[in-house]
Formats: sequence, structure tokens, C-alpha cells
Amino acid sequence: MIVPVVLLIVSVIGMAAAGSAPDVFALAALSAVAALFLVLQALWRRRRKAAEQWIVVDGSNVMYWQDNTPKMETVLAVVDRLRALGYAPGVMFDANAGYLLGGRYMHDAAMGKKLGLSAERVMVVPKGVPADPFILNAARDLGARIVTNDRYRDWVGDYPEVVEAGHLVQGGYRDGVLWLDVGA
Repeated sequence: MIVPVVLLIVSVIGMAAAGSAPDVFALAALSAVAALFLVLQALWRRRRKAAEQWIVVDGSNVMYWQDNTPKMETVLAVVDRLRALGYAPGVMFDANAGYLLGGRYMHDAAMGKKLGLSAERVMVVPKGVPADPFILNAARDLGARIVTNDRYRDWVGDYPEVVEAGHLVQGGYRDGVLWLDVGA
């Protein structure tokens, strides 16, 4: 954002200093318009990014919500509902999730494709590593809540926020209908 602002200032100074040189004035004015466009674009992006309300989905937990059977459709339904509610979901899975959901290992991009999310919003943690600390760190870094029915009792010492009301968003299926306790 600093570079476009400096460009804009230099361009306006160039317009003022151009004096009786119409070619220099035109070039400086064109540069000022371009710099103004870049400043406005940077402000729009910053505002849009600040407006995103992130939420982290514990994919390995959520995939069992319907009939206690691992299903990608369940995770997809949760992601779709969160999007409809205005959230920007990110989903994290244990390394074995692909085997449970599709009979083979699936990396971030493959899982993201099935969920309609970019690979940047999906993470499959490395084999032999629990997903819980990745989920808890991501939520902390993003200032986000976590969609899961896990209580993270083993992690309360390092992540005391998990016991705060509303930090963990529970959900599931009742009479075949998805519910999420996202609050107001």
C-alpha cells in the first residue's frame, strides 16, 4: 500500500511542477490516475479481507456427523452452510481422511476440489501427526472459531480458549437435517 501512495504523491508533485510543459503534465496526470486506482484497489482488498469472518472446520470430526459414517457430503454440507451464513471456512483433516472418504490418500488440493475450496483453505496434516494442534493454531492465528464436536480436553492447557463459550461450534444431524450452533 505504501508504494501506490508514494506513486500518487510523486505524480501530483509532477503535475504541479510541470508548469508549461503539457507533455510532462499529461504523463504525470496519467501516472496519478493509475496510482489512485492502485490505492483504491489496495484499500478495497484490505477492507474485504478484514470483513471475512474466518471459521475452521475440523473435517475429520465433521465427516462423521451423519450416521456416524465418514462422508465427504457431510463436510461439504457444513462448508456450504457456513458460506451461506457469511463465514470464510477453512477445513483441516487428519492424514487418513482420504482413505476413509475415498479409499486413497488425498492431498490438500484433492480435498479442496471435492469441497469447492481452494487448496489454500484446506489442509491435510502429515501422516503420524494429530490434526488438533494445527486446527487450534489456525483458529488462534485467524481469531476464528472451530466447527467440531471434539472438546479438545487434552489441549486445554495450551489452548484455554477452547473452554470459552462459543469458541467451539457444535453441530450434527437431527431427523436428517444439518444443524450448527453458530449462535447469533
